[in-house]
Amino acid sequence: MDEFGGVSRLAEVRIQEGESLENALRRFKRKVQQEDIIKEVKRHSFYLKPGEKKRVKEALARKRSRKKARKEQD
Repeated sequence: MDEFGGVSRLAEVRIQEGESLENALRRFKRKVQQEDIIKEVKRHSFYLKPGEKKRVKEALARKRSRKKARKEQD
């Protein structure tokens, strides 16, 4: 965390010689996705009480297990 409460690591892409802006933007988007920056920002955008966080986590686990069971059934 930096002094403003934001995410301290930033994705950085330097435009290479002769590279189009579209290609650089594509590389930047891929880098942001790989570093899970969007997920971190969403996670810190609002406060969840510990009990709510636990319920959300359990709900995701149930969802994953149902999906896994459905995959094994096919």
